[in-house]
Amino acid sequence: MSEPVLDIRRPSPHVAEVWLNRPDVRNAFNDGVIAALTNAFARLNQDADLRVVLLAGHGKAFCAGADLNWMRAMADYSWEENRADAQKLADMLWTLDQCPVPVVGRVHGDCYAGGMGLASVCDVLVASDNVTFCLSEARLGLLPATIGPYVVRAMGEQASRRYFTTAERFSAAQAQAMGFVHELCSPEELDARVANIVSALVDNGPAAVRACKRLVRDVAARPLDDALRAETARRIADIRASDEGREGVQSFLNKRKPNWLVA
Repeated sequence: MSEPVLDIRRPSPHVAEVWLNRPDVRNAFNDGVIAALTNAFARLNQDADLRVVLLAGHGKAFCAGADLNWMRAMADYSWEENRADAQKLADMLWTLDQCPVPVVGRVHGDCYAGGMGLASVCDVLVASDNVTFCLSEARLGLLPATIGPYVVRAMGEQASRRYFTTAERFSAAQAQAMGFVHELCSPEELDARVANIVSALVDNGPAAVRACKRLVRDVAARPLDDALRAETARRIADIRASDEGREGVQSFLNKRKPNWLVA
């Protein structure tokens, strides 16, 4: 299943790890990385046993943005070629964003430009406290268009107004203050913190976790009207009446492990 530019691991049937594997260029994007990530997540998204995906990078950085050689090639592209190329990046981000199980991001070193897009589609983001973030596109006379919807959703409109336009670097502490990063830790603690979150996700009801992720996506920014109240009531009734919902409540009342932990 692994691609040359990705290191894909399955430490258990319920956990997948997708590691960017171009450490010599700080895991910078090119068309090969985009295609490999799209293909990898398209497969993972169909895996009924999967409960969580870890997204990480080998080497000194999570992802430093676009590969310089790729950028040199794009400098001679026509408008049509640029449009087709950008669409592949947009489609890749959408494929990652549609993952039905939580994606946990493990961020270290630099997280620039396209790397910010990858971080933004993660459901839980854990970063070492020395990470530097940057939406650097405006420095090059460009804009973070394809990653924009995910970044704005993840770090908020007001913060995006500043960092899209100034292209300033910002620290891991600043990223956490704006709600972009969930947890900060020292580089030495990073793997242990990530492992704790992955373990917590695996221990929860697998159907419930998928339903929780869908719930956030479906109710965000919707008006709290009669239709939404009825929809949320239907959803909790559905899951209470499901086999997993009944098993979860009974295992709690009887002080035993639920069957998804025993199996």
